Amino acid sequence: MKILAFLGSPRQDGNTETLLKEAIKGINDSGYDITFFRLNDMNIRPCQNCGGCNETGVCVIDDEMSIIYDSIRKADRIILSSPIFFFGLSAQTKAVIDRCQAFWCEKYLLKRPVPEGPQGRKGLLLLVGGMKKNIGIQCSEATAKAFFRTISVPMHETLSFLGIDARGDILNHPDALTQAYQAGKALVSH
Repeated sequence: MKILAFLGSPRQDGNTETLLKEAIKGINDSGYDITFFRLNDMNIRPCQNCGGCNETGVCVIDDEMSIIYDSIRKADRIILSSPIFFFGLSAQTKAVIDRCQAFWCEKYLLKRPVPEGPQGRKGLLLLVGGMKKNIGIQCSEATAKAFFRTISVPMHETLSFLGIDARGDILNHPDALTQAYQAGKALVSH
C-alpha cells in the first residue's frame, strides 16, 4: 500500500506536524511506510490559470509539483494536514490543491480520472486552528473534499482541533494525539 502525507504547515515541529507525526506513527506501527512531503520546503509555484492543462491534463509549469503528481497517481492513501489560516487551508496546502487543476481537467474534461487502484483510495484530513468557531473547519473541509474527489479519493475522514494556537498547544489537548494515532491505523486497515 502506497501512502502519502502532505504537511501544509510552515511552522516546523508545530501543532499540525505533531498531529501528523502521530498519525504516521499509527501507520508505521501497522507495518506501512509513508512518502512525506513538507510543502513549505518545496518549490511549487501557484496555478497560473493559463489553461495549459485543459487539453492534456498535464500542467505546463516545471517545478517540484511533478513529483507530487506522480506520487498522487500511485497512492492508495493520502493524508492532507494543514493549519487553518483565515478560515482556510494554508497557502502551501492550497498551492498544491490548485495545481491539481491538471487532475481536474484530466477527470472532467478528458474523462480520464485517476484510477482508484485495486485497494481503493482513502484520505485523511488533519486540521488545527487557533479560533474556536467551526467556520474554519467547514471552509477547509470543503476545499479538501473537492481536492480528494478530483484525485479519485471517494472518502476521507476529518480530524480537527480548534483553540490550538501556540506552539505545543496540541500536547495539552486530552486526546488529540491518541485520536491522530488511531486515525492513522484506521486509514490503512482494510
